[in-house]
Amino acid sequence: MSKTLKDLLGALHAERVATWDPKALQVNIDQRQTLVDTADPSAWVKAGDKVPDFSLPEVDGGEVTLESLTAKGPAVLIFFRFAGCPACNIALPYYATNLWPQLKALGVGLVAVSPQVPERLVEIKRRHGFEFQVASDLGNALGRHFGILYEADAASKAAAMAKGSFIGDTTGTGTWELPQPTVVILDRDGVVAFADVSPDWLVRTEAEPILAAVRELALVAAE
Repeated sequence: MSKTLKDLLGALHAERVATWDPKALQVNIDQRQTLVDTADPSAWVKAGDKVPDFSLPEVDGGEVTLESLTAKGPAVLIFFRFAGCPACNIALPYYATNLWPQLKALGVGLVAVSPQVPERLVEIKRRHGFEFQVASDLGNALGRHFGILYEADAASKAAAMAKGSFIGDTTGTGTWELPQPTVVILDRDGVVAFADVSPDWLVRTEAEPILAAVRELALVAAE
């Protein structure tokens, strides 16, 4: 039996517990808990929302637009943080194995979306050989519309800067803003049919709820 995404991300946390400096680990734990405690679900994208037209540069060239994504049916957007994010390098390969083949068979598009600039974001697509599209949400425009952005807390910023690290340099955005891991399913009319936002980046949407929502859309369309 294949491992769930919860299992895989739990193993990442367990490895950190065993190997990280306790103070650094606590900063990470506290940051994720703060994001959960301060989350405002009323601000998040939700089913029934109409999505504005958008155009996202795909890392291999070309543009991903709302029109092109939904021209033949539903589409799935998966928001992630950046190419070097350890949890993202677990979640996206999981989706490549457990979600993308089924979506492809159903004729449903899948796009992984990050604010990181294309020339840096391409790394994650190359590393794992993803067949689905990977696109940049420049300026976090779509993430902002969906209400899913966050900034690191003071302790996390201080810890990063002490190591000479600034996430804005990593992403090429020049800001601390990142999207919370989010799955959005769009119907062919550009309306949100399913949305799941995870303030804690070590908690992410499993493949099965996504597939169930896509199949429900297909049943409705067939009626």
